[in-house]
Order: sequence, then C-alpha cells, then structure tokens
Amino acid sequence: MLELAVLALLSESPMHGYELRKRLNTVLGTFHRFSYGSLYPCLRKLQAEHYVTADDSSAANRLGGRSRVVYTLTAEGKERLAALLGEGGPSSWEDEMFGVRFAFFGKTDADVRLRILEGRRGRLEERREKVRSALARTRERFDSYTLELQRHGLESVEREVRWLTELIETERAQAPASGRARPATTVGPPGGPPAETSTELSTDPAPPTPSDPGGNGNEAPPAR
Repeated sequence: MLELAVLALLSESPMHGYELRKRLNTVLGTFHRFSYGSLYPCLRKLQAEHYVTADDSSAANRLGGRSRVVYTLTAEGKERLAALLGEGGPSSWEDEMFGVRFAFFGKTDADVRLRILEGRRGRLEERREKVRSALARTRERFDSYTLELQRHGLESVEREVRWLTELIETERAQAPASGRARPATTVGPPGGPPAETSTELSTDPAPPTPSDPGGNGNEAPPAR
C-alpha cells in the first residue's frame, strides 16, 4: 500500500521526506495516517531496489542550512509503478487498499479501474448480506442502541454500494467503443450532453466509377 502511494507521488515530482509525508497525509489522510516510522523504511527499501534515488540537497549545504534528502523516481521505479497500477485483484477491493487505489485512479487504466470498482462492490454486497442475516438472527438479543449501531453500519455499506454503482455506470459510459474501427469522439462542454461519437473509416480514395452499363464504352463523369 505505502509502496504504491510513494511511487505514485514521486512520479509527479521529486520530494524530500517531509514534503512526501505531508502529501501522503493530504491525499490519503482520510484513510490512513503515515508516520516517519513507516515512511523512511519504505524509502530505504525502494532505494535498495533501485526504484528511487536519494540525493542530498546541495543548495541547503551551500547556505549552511539543514541538508534534506530528495527522493527521485527512477526508470525502474516507473516500471514498478506501472505494474502496481495494473493490478486489480482481490487485495485492491479490501478496505485497507481500496482507498489508496482510488486516490490514484487518474493514473490507472480504465479497464483496471472498472475491475476494481466491480470487485469492491461485490465485496461490499457480500458484507451487506452478512450484516442483514446477523440482524435478522440476533435482533432479540440486542438492546436498542446496539441495534441502531448495526443499522448505521448497514446503511453505510448500502450507501457505498450505491456510490460504487454510479461510478461503474460512469466508467462504462465512458468506455471506448469496441470493434475494428477507431472511435473519434468530440469532447463536449463540462456538464453538457455527451459528445457524439463517429467512426473513422478508411481515407483511401474511392474506387473508379464503373463504365456505362449500356456498353458504349463511355465512362461516367467523376462525382463532384
């Protein structure tokens, strides 16, 4: 989880540790809080695997200030990031990982986004049914407050399922048309109606017009 987040942020620009931790907590603070105790071991591991380089800030040294190590993504790191972003299996549907994957959906291919969203929805639908079954079996054993807590949890799951369904429908609507022809889409204004989609056909010149069917050997004039 942290490896993906660090590589994704460093793909935007090199950063020193303080800035990187700040960006992590800004982007993912709703789901996780990252400490230096977890960040720096991750950076050392990525450096050992040649996914990032670590360079002292020479400007700070010249000015007599505190030296800061700047971390930069390498070519191997970009390949590793692409591989991680291409994964859409069950681990990306879980609570701990889904928020991280969703935060970097802008860097993820559309088919992988859709696979993750559908997997997450399926996982939550399973959870919803388990909660419903548990409520039906144990309703008599719970006091009113415990029941309200259970209902609150069920409503939260149902709300996320609806949200995921909307996202899935949007992803499917934006998916490119299938087939051999290449879709050519004109982007409409934000909030406006969907743009019309046409199909680019061959641009080769039209075949010659056949001769006069009357057999007189005179060819028809070219079409204008």
